[in-house]
Amino acid sequence: MRAFVITGAGQCAVQEVEPPTAGPGQVIVDVARAGVCGTDAEFFSGDMSYLHSGQASYPVRIGHEWCGTVVALGAGADPGWLGRRVTGDTMLGCGQCARCRGGRQHVCADRFEIGVRRGWPGALAEQLPVPVTALHPLPDSVDDTLGALVEPGGNALRSVQAAGLAPGERLLVLGPGTIGLLAAQFARAAGCDVHLVGRSAESLSFARGLGFTSAWPADDLPPLDFDAVIDASPAPGMPAFAVEAVQPGRRVVFIGIAGAPSMIDTRALVLKDVTAVGILSASPGMAQTIERYAARAVDPRPLVAATVGLGEVGGVLAGASPAGAHAGPKIHVDPQR
Repeated sequence: MRAFVITGAGQCAVQEVEPPTAGPGQVIVDVARAGVCGTDAEFFSGDMSYLHSGQASYPVRIGHEWCGTVVALGAGADPGWLGRRVTGDTMLGCGQCARCRGGRQHVCADRFEIGVRRGWPGALAEQLPVPVTALHPLPDSVDDTLGALVEPGGNALRSVQAAGLAPGERLLVLGPGTIGLLAAQFARAAGCDVHLVGRSAESLSFARGLGFTSAWPADDLPPLDFDAVIDASPAPGMPAFAVEAVQPGRRVVFIGIAGAPSMIDTRALVLKDVTAVGILSASPGMAQTIERYAARAVDPRPLVAATVGLGEVGGVLAGASPAGAHAGPKIHVDPQR
């Protein structure tokens, strides 16, 4: 089968590889749609931290935001999965440790991460092996575009839930990229007053086009009281900005990861009695995200700027804009093209 493979920093190709076989408790999925995200770009550039810590190595087959149809079953897999449209969790815990037994498989020390960690192949390929324990069924009302947005949506939804806001309270989201805009959509659907901060005029204009009229450059942010701040930015200075902006006694949620250490003055956290929360994974939020997409509580499909084939992924990772792409922050891939 065809798969997109990163063979080294700045090096990639669409290769013919052996198709996967389903092990015990696994299925094989024909991938219909997969998303490209910042983690994938870091693998291409060589900056991904797992490459330096030994948790990943080249060659890497990326892709952890996906949906598709189950076409084969391994031993012990429920036959009811065959033919079903599904998406799945990225985080594949060992299933035996205290974290996994406590429902926290996404922080299992021995976990695999699909397309990311310890060599589990990713979804930028015609087929993907997945444990049945990671699968989530998709209703017909969740199309392929939405299906491949469940994983980033789960991260964003968990961020909004961690902010602990009531309807009518004011949220500041730092970074109008995919996660930031998804968080803004979920928060707006929950009745929050949403404001965004971004760096580029293009991203702020796109956010305003989605109805977020309170989208600001950081130096033009009005002096408002923010009941929570979600930092979805890769900028190393934003965590400190978030702590400064939030009201005392409220919450700051960190989901953006900078390429350099982000410094926070813990005196500011303590003296403002601020709760800081980190969000790693979509795992606990995927089922709820599917429910909200199916009910059209949010519709993030406008975030997808273009859908390309495997042969165009290298250009996307190198920063090229696909022909006909609009201003959205997300690129999807149809591996069957």
